[in-house]
Amino acid sequence: MDHTPRSPASANATRMVDVLVPVALDQTYSYKVPRGMELKAGDLVGVPLGPREVLAVVWAENANPDPRLHNRLKDVSEKLDIPPLKPELRSVVDWIANYTLSPRGMVLRMCLRMGENLGPERARPGVRLVGDPPKRLTPARQRLIAMLSDRLLHGKSEAAKEAGVSAGVIDGLVDEGTLTVEPMPPPPPPPAPDPDFGRPDFTPLQRTAVDTMRALAANGTFHVALLDGVTGSGKTEVYFEAVAEAIRRGKQSLILMPEIALTGQFLDRFAQRFGVRPIEWHSELTPRTRARNWAAISAGTAPVVVGARSALFLPYANLGLIVVDEEHDQAYKQDDGVHYHARDMAVVRAHIAKIPVVLASATPSVESEVNARKNRYQRIALPSRFGGQHMPHIEAIDLRREPPARGRFISPRLAGEIKTAIERREQALLFLNRRGYAPLTLCRACGHRFACTICDAWLVDHRFRQRLVCHHCGFSMPRPHICPNCSAEESLVAVGPGVERLQEEAAALFPGARTMVLSSDLITSIETMRSELAEIAEGRVDIIIGTQLVAKGHNFPRLNLVGVVDADLGLSNGDPRAAERTWQLLNQVIGRAGREQGRGVGYLQTHQPDHPVMKALIACDREAFYDSEIDLRERTLYPPFGRLASLIISAGDRPSAEGFGRRLVALAPRDERVVVLGPAEAPLAVIKGRYRFRMLVKSARGFDLSDYLRNWLAVCPKPKGNLKLEVDVDPQSFL
Repeated sequence: MDHTPRSPASANATRMVDVLVPVALDQTYSYKVPRGMELKAGDLVGVPLGPREVLAVVWAENANPDPRLHNRLKDVSEKLDIPPLKPELRSVVDWIANYTLSPRGMVLRMCLRMGENLGPERARPGVRLVGDPPKRLTPARQRLIAMLSDRLLHGKSEAAKEAGVSAGVIDGLVDEGTLTVEPMPPPPPPPAPDPDFGRPDFTPLQRTAVDTMRALAANGTFHVALLDGVTGSGKTEVYFEAVAEAIRRGKQSLILMPEIALTGQFLDRFAQRFGVRPIEWHSELTPRTRARNWAAISAGTAPVVVGARSALFLPYANLGLIVVDEEHDQAYKQDDGVHYHARDMAVVRAHIAKIPVVLASATPSVESEVNARKNRYQRIALPSRFGGQHMPHIEAIDLRREPPARGRFISPRLAGEIKTAIERREQALLFLNRRGYAPLTLCRACGHRFACTICDAWLVDHRFRQRLVCHHCGFSMPRPHICPNCSAEESLVAVGPGVERLQEEAAALFPGARTMVLSSDLITSIETMRSELAEIAEGRVDIIIGTQLVAKGHNFPRLNLVGVVDADLGLSNGDPRAAERTWQLLNQVIGRAGREQGRGVGYLQTHQPDHPVMKALIACDREAFYDSEIDLRERTLYPPFGRLASLIISAGDRPSAEGFGRRLVALAPRDERVVVLGPAEAPLAVIKGRYRFRMLVKSARGFDLSDYLRNWLAVCPKPKGNLKLEVDVDPQSFL
């Protein structure tokens, strides 16, 4: 690692800096700057902290150091040869920490995901054939020398793998002078995206949106645009034109997506438009690739980054545009560590950096819809599908009148429509937002129900894995054959459907059909998902059975029929956003149909065909849905007309959690603009053996709720022992 050499500090050296360490601490620490080392705010440094040497960032120069501290302070150890964090990113860290009540060090840690991998990439060893081969050769040596006979430089590990030999075989030939070891040259930077490579033809309506997008990117000032287009309207191709304009102007672009939507299909579309794939940023990158991508982003040699929510915190050298695709998606909310919503923080980062941000969705969040109606955001509308395709026709199947057969979950009418679709060589999708085989297993003899031993939740039957699994803590156990309560044999039954059970039913109803389950617990990696989506796109699947994973912006060109097995699921879970999320999810799922081959059709199996969500879906009347939902939010002062924060208290025993919650409520500052509800036992009362209580804090929209919470918690006792307190500003989950 290159760094400025450390010089011995002289006795009269008084220059100091305050550094922020990426750990769960809010304060900065002061260090002396050795003579000969030049430091400024944003520089990455190594400093001693206790017995360890840690990475830190210079947050400020200490212009007025206390002389009494001089002999007590330690020196900065080294200055890393890495571009400094820009003032804009440091301001983002401070803003998010203040808003979410998180330690600044925890927010900074999200900007420095590389840890010890920071710095220039180490050269990999290579081997080359330089001398004459020994007279006596083992088969392994013969294979290796034959592979290196071109006398070119080959990577050592790659040569060993290709020749099928161990590293020891290579080392032996190096010792004998037959081979030499040389450093491999650094890999060439990836070719830059070409903004003029694959410019598409646009419809007149799209052209208007494209012109607006280009002007937005060219203007280069803070501006929020809501790209509001129906499924299949070409939103991606339209915002690509904003990216192209940013590239022409030498600016970096960030495209945020829900991680599960980072598919090969999207990357291929990007390559078709720009000639190359973008730089990726998500949880499955190898350490080497993460280090290489981080370095390219901070150096400004990565013009376009496509990533999950964590990509928002990368140290871009010259960021000029942010796009948040599927802006309504719940996956943008992080519910552990720093509780933040990436969509909202993208707007914050764009505001601080004075750059445009585009929010794209076919089903905008109520918050974004209200902002567009109030002209805080510019709405760019794409109300029709590309190529003249019609939106799917939607019908309700009233399960009160057309129920499935006993023990079945697919109604006769839906089964008949699927059969017809398969006969026409079209694909069908069965949607059920429930993983596994069945949500509950019980004993018919004694009524025993299988529950998690450390959570307040039933165990879900997963037949593919032959295990009962808790979806909240991960506990699992083999599927038993005998009831542990009454010892009855052959008495255990699965209650209710999951996607695995639907596949079993589909196989029985359509024995010749090729089925595939798309569910997050069956997909082991992004590459696995990309492979399965490719199979669907190529027509090697007749019936797709999927959870909400299928609603993540995927394009199924052969899909013409969608059957929602339980459209009511999610409407009655006590979540203030239940209606919005159900409407968005079902709209997105049905929107997968009929994109390229004729008009699609969607069937909603429901016990509530007169529910406002169902009526809005069937009538394709989004304005009616938004009008009613916005009116309800305004009357109840729920977001975006009010503000919410959750306080979640947990402990190893119930009385401790409840008692601590009551002490907190007693100390809440009295303010007529604030309502504190609770503490109440959480809907998921026990997770991982910890008892949970929740408080909900409500205020008016313009009230500084973060400051109120900060002042409140400052006078409260700190949680000790097994007590834990989490603060979630703008919560998305209420479990």
